[in-house]
Amino acid sequence: MEIQDRLAREQQASEFLGDLEDAGVHGVALTFVDNSGITRVKTVPVAKLPAAAAWGVGMSPVFDAFRLDDMILSGTHAGSPVGDLRLHPDVGRLTVLAGQPGWAWAPVDRFDQEGAAHPQCSRLLARRLVDALADVGLTAQLAFEVEWAVSVGDGDDFIAACQGPAYGMTRISELSDYCVDLLSALAAQGVSVDQLHPEYASGQLEISVAAQNPVDAADTFVLVRETVRAVSLRHGLRASFSPKVLADGVGNGAHVHLSIWSDDTNLMTGGDGEFGLSTTAASFCAGILNRLAALLAIGAPSVASYLRLIPSHWAGAFACWGLENRETALRLITGPLGNRDRAANLEVKCVDAAANPYLLVAGLLAAGLAGLAEQAILPAPVNVDPATLSAGERTAAGIEPLPSSLEKAVAAFEKEPAIRAAFGVELATTIAELRRYEIELFGGSSPEEITALTRWKH
Repeated sequence: MEIQDRLAREQQASEFLGDLEDAGVHGVALTFVDNSGITRVKTVPVAKLPAAAAWGVGMSPVFDAFRLDDMILSGTHAGSPVGDLRLHPDVGRLTVLAGQPGWAWAPVDRFDQEGAAHPQCSRLLARRLVDALADVGLTAQLAFEVEWAVSVGDGDDFIAACQGPAYGMTRISELSDYCVDLLSALAAQGVSVDQLHPEYASGQLEISVAAQNPVDAADTFVLVRETVRAVSLRHGLRASFSPKVLADGVGNGAHVHLSIWSDDTNLMTGGDGEFGLSTTAASFCAGILNRLAALLAIGAPSVASYLRLIPSHWAGAFACWGLENRETALRLITGPLGNRDRAANLEVKCVDAAANPYLLVAGLLAAGLAGLAEQAILPAPVNVDPATLSAGERTAAGIEPLPSSLEKAVAAFEKEPAIRAAFGVELATTIAELRRYEIELFGGSSPEEITALTRWKH
């Protein structure tokens, strides 16, 4: 990072000070998401924001090796007590937090003391993959769905805060003020909410937001999740984003909606391929499909993820794709006639909120770019629940089950060259080592024990 860049960051941050003071802001939360999917934070008083933007805030690189249980992995490339990083807030995403009066928020990029990008900064990695996509003349629009379950009561048990039926208006009535405050807070923070609705599981809700460029989409995912958490606490409630809140319940996903564009043209529609896919979009999607098993080490990174990722639960447990098929891991959505040039997208259903969203963005883009380089071809779409086919029928159709455990996903990740190359040796090695630790941590645990230990982590 050059001195001119530092001075520009300082000036940009200084220009926000008056507005922050007028909004009653006293502190700014500076967040990054670690390799275990946990959002970590340092904060600065408002007056120190310009200095933080220019010179960063000190943070140990040991957080690359923080484990789900807050123990520290002694890894090949992470976990040492030696060294320091600088957290530089992206003041372009600076947001006054309506759900936490007195606070503002900004995501950070991590650099070393010399101003070089930290090789395990997932946000900078996601930006590099966006640039790589631009190098082949393409852009992406992306959005995360945010699912969570709302609990009431003391202690760490989950007690559903609403009792109404799945997708029922009763749940909105039961949590009416809560939902209004949540929508109000998100609107005040500039988040464009498309939908809020009750979901299937006990006490479960979902918010869908408008698509953005991939890095902004990951930032928004973090902002929405922390806003949900804060508004929940102000209502005496607790929000769980865990892949599995109750061992016998349906888990929380974090489905990703992705579209590929050339200038202002959505390549997910209007082409000569199946259901209007362009050749470019089909190859991009095929690149993701061919690497889904490896991507699960990033997008379904917890042992608890595989309690959710089971057939016939709309989790997308088979590596296949289909038009509006909620049981395929990749669901093509065309959108309504007359709006397909804006709405058509690919939904990735097999991922959940234990994921670091920046790593997931980077993994999806890396997989799609590999598909483009290979001129990959999509197999035939699947128009039934793959679980209803016999094993022989699935084999004949080339339909493979996705990994049924984190251990199998890590093995696939370690054999996947394109994603590992994009991530770099340090980051790819640390991810695999952290996943193996979690496998060891939960070895021999029952589903009930796994859900209890992960319920409030993310």
